[in-house]
Amino acid sequence: MASKRIRLAQRRKSAGYSQEKLAERLGVERSTVVRWETAESVPQPWMRPKLAAVLKVTADELQALLDDVTVIQARPSERMSYVLEHPTSVDLVAVAHLHERIRQLDEQYDKAPSTALIGPAGQVHSQVTLLRESAANPRVRKALFEVEAESATFMGQLVWDVSQRRDHGAPIAYLDQAVIAARQARDPCAEAYATLRKSFVALYGEKDPHRGLSLAAQAAEVAMQASPSLAGLSLLHVAEGYAMTGNLTSCEDALRRAEAQFDRVSVDDVAAEYYTVNEFSRLSGSCYLFLDLPERAEPILRATTKSLAAKKKSQAIALGNLTLSLIRQRKLDEAADTLHRTIDAVELTRGGGGLNLAFAAGRELREWRHEPWVQDVNDRLLALMAAI
Repeated sequence: MASKRIRLAQRRKSAGYSQEKLAERLGVERSTVVRWETAESVPQPWMRPKLAAVLKVTADELQALLDDVTVIQARPSERMSYVLEHPTSVDLVAVAHLHERIRQLDEQYDKAPSTALIGPAGQVHSQVTLLRESAANPRVRKALFEVEAESATFMGQLVWDVSQRRDHGAPIAYLDQAVIAARQARDPCAEAYATLRKSFVALYGEKDPHRGLSLAAQAAEVAMQASPSLAGLSLLHVAEGYAMTGNLTSCEDALRRAEAQFDRVSVDDVAAEYYTVNEFSRLSGSCYLFLDLPERAEPILRATTKSLAAKKKSQAIALGNLTLSLIRQRKLDEAADTLHRTIDAVELTRGGGGLNLAFAAGRELREWRHEPWVQDVNDRLLALMAAI
């Protein structure tokens, strides 16, 4: 499903601006204007007066333009329409269509807010579940379990994001569903990845490093024979769990074991996309930050933020951690600049991890709360909170 703010785009054109020229006038990226016009995001409150002035409309008129969203629903193929009306007729062609829809949505994860993805993803997940319950052919049923494991994992990820990592129960329910489906499909990679995402909820949501460490270790064990990349990523989160408990020796041992898995990754590894040098650097930097070694975390995180330019949600997390490392070393000018970059990235994606770290950095600046630059940061954080 796609949406457009047709009247907003028309008003821009009437005012004599291309998307690129409007972005330049407002001091934002062209992609930001595109997201406004495709209804993937809205302008921040502090940006709206400037946008209204440029478009030569009142604040109320601008709000009306933003509220006027046209939904463009792509019509499903005749075959899929028939299958959804007659679920027992589901075949492998229909399963391939559903798998492709999940893949397309997942590709947008690092570019679009989770709020824009959760509706279409939920619709596909419901279709997968319905058809799996109705499938009689064993091969089709197994294929649907494989897609269900993917869609349930993705839904767990999106639901947690949209809740700003506050709702733990619903994501875990989806991830438990994914684990069960993966076992039915005999897919150890899908089982390991869903288990690993459960560890994220424990580590970053419930703040329970022992449970998070245990779940990450389970994921590593399941993945060990199937995917070195997924085993390595799981071990990185084992390391992070140890770092949260202050255990430097066990943390660095887990980092070494993760690096050994990285050396085993080949082009045949089906989960190779999950475990990269960037992920290793991002998480090792996070480990040293948890261990209160910001001077060791900083250079790692600096290099990582540059490498993650195409993955905005991951980059926002790395920028947030880099900000914290700079604050704790009292490098305040650099910290302020990096925190603004963190907020920029969060405004684009609404990623829960980056958002939480931006607010954590804001809290650590309380010592300097009367400084004008800190007040500027707090104004942006308040505007971000109001827009959530």
